[in-house]
Amino acid sequence: MYKILPMIRGLLAEPSGNEDVRFKHIILKFCSDKVVIEFVNSKERDKLNLCPVPLKNVKIPPLKLDSINLNDSIENIKKQISAEMDSFIERNNIKPKIVFLKNIGIVYVDNLPDTGLPLQNEVAIVTGAAGAIGSGICRGLLEKGCYIAATDLPGERLDKLVVELKKIAKDRIIGVGMDITSTDSMANGFNEVIKTWGGVDIVIANAGIPLIASLDEMSLDDFRKLEKVNIEGTLLTLSEASRNLRLQGIGGDIVVISTKNVFAPGARFGAYSATKAAAHQLGRIASLELAEFDIRVNMVAPDAVFSDGNTKSGLWEKIGPDRMKHRGITDENKLQEYYQSRNLLKAKITARHVANAVLFFVTRQTPTTGATIPVDGGLPDATPR
Repeated sequence: MYKILPMIRGLLAEPSGNEDVRFKHIILKFCSDKVVIEFVNSKERDKLNLCPVPLKNVKIPPLKLDSINLNDSIENIKKQISAEMDSFIERNNIKPKIVFLKNIGIVYVDNLPDTGLPLQNEVAIVTGAAGAIGSGICRGLLEKGCYIAATDLPGERLDKLVVELKKIAKDRIIGVGMDITSTDSMANGFNEVIKTWGGVDIVIANAGIPLIASLDEMSLDDFRKLEKVNIEGTLLTLSEASRNLRLQGIGGDIVVISTKNVFAPGARFGAYSATKAAAHQLGRIASLELAEFDIRVNMVAPDAVFSDGNTKSGLWEKIGPDRMKHRGITDENKLQEYYQSRNLLKAKITARHVANAVLFFVTRQTPTTGATIPVDGGLPDATPR
């Protein structure tokens, strides 16, 4: 069922005339309760005043898709919807705003005011959103008009973040419990977002876990835990994002949150450095495979980010004590000062800085894919060349 909504959303998007951002995005609403389906299947469905869905200022007749076979191939389904859409446009000289899906429900364009924001009506999924960097990225995207699905493992941290972000943008943020190491959980998470807003345009692959251990003391089981999250989780995120963005057919953006450790690994940080390097390479490969579909894949490589407001970094909660001990530091604030002092600009790296790098890519300031922005204040050893 959920593969139909992105198809419709993509076909309803209007060309923008902008070579970098080629389409004006829309938000779709989907209704499928019993009353709606009974109406769509009834002889009364031409009487839009009886429609149980609160459609606003309906002046264009609905597109009626009565013979979609959900068991058919994706290619055939898309061809059929596209043909029905073309026929509708030829008859009415305009794209539909409402779609009746027999036995399924009603899809309609949510008529929203123009905000003038660069990411208006774009839908983003952020993995690992409950951490410091993830929450900062969510805030940055919301400020630019995006609709956000903040995803993480279900629990208090995710719930708290969503409550906080709803104060900024009540109707443009949802929380989705999702395990990036589970194929089913990833598919269900994407489906929940698609059911809510009709599709996905931006995917931020941010989730990851650390491990402190030297190579000679590291257990294989511990290393495999990082492999599962940092590598397999990134692979599943890229795979699910690719399928859904290609299905929609209007391009998209994926950003992999990498790390300075890909380019300048740290002692006793081998498992993290190696698995994040693999995730980074998967992002580069995705940029090669998806460019023909106008899906851009880029990386952002930050150094230490300790918090985003009241949201503490889960990574630094785990590795901070070891890093302090390793450097002879007894005060957590001094540890942050150490990381600030080691970069050329003597800059404190924040979640906002990481969000700004993400925004550079997803607002398409330049025609760029397969690239990395370091967000580290200037670390010569970690700068991609």
